[in-house]
Amino acid sequence: MSATKRAGRDRALALIVPLGAIVIRLLAWTWRIRIVNPEAVARLRAANAPYVFACWHGQMLPLLWAHRGQGIAILVSEHRDGEIITRIARTIGFNAVRGSTSRGAGRALLGLVAELERGRPVAVTPDGPRGPAGTFAPGALVAAQRAGVPLLTVGAWASSAWQLTSWDRFLIPKPFARINVAYGGPERVTGATPRDAAAEVPRFQALLEQTLERARG
Repeated sequence: MSATKRAGRDRALALIVPLGAIVIRLLAWTWRIRIVNPEAVARLRAANAPYVFACWHGQMLPLLWAHRGQGIAILVSEHRDGEIITRIARTIGFNAVRGSTSRGAGRALLGLVAELERGRPVAVTPDGPRGPAGTFAPGALVAAQRAGVPLLTVGAWASSAWQLTSWDRFLIPKPFARINVAYGGPERVTGATPRDAAAEVPRFQALLEQTLERARG
């Protein structure tokens, strides 16, 4: 990237990020959030034990807000949209690990495991950053397996929301929406190799779908 293009990108980010953070805060402060199965994560937090969250990419916004200020590290792609998400997420108390299954996968895995080994929880969207939506890639399972920590599925439901026409049908709850955030698990990933973790994909995909049903109530 040329210096001129980089400078233009930086100016755009300097405008988009604070504006986006303000809009999200104004909207999100009106939401009424209810936690379903809070015990799943409460026990881990009480023990200061790290864990991996897994949720669908399209539900990222209400879940980021519900978990703000908890010191969670999120996996964010290295694309331009990922930079915007990273900067906004940091304004509400998240750390970021950059990379994805399509770009920087090895570095992303090492970054996730490093965060877990420091005792910090991490969050991964196993169908991101490009989909297909609702398809559980094994990266989150490999990270949990390698660090020896449990994985919790998490899903959200909103009583009223906009859904974008993007590949992930990105969910934006409307003002004053009621939101359910549900947890499943925690569950351990069996085996010791990436192939073992990949074999667990159907089980964890089913668990995530069950968690979404729990959120829908």
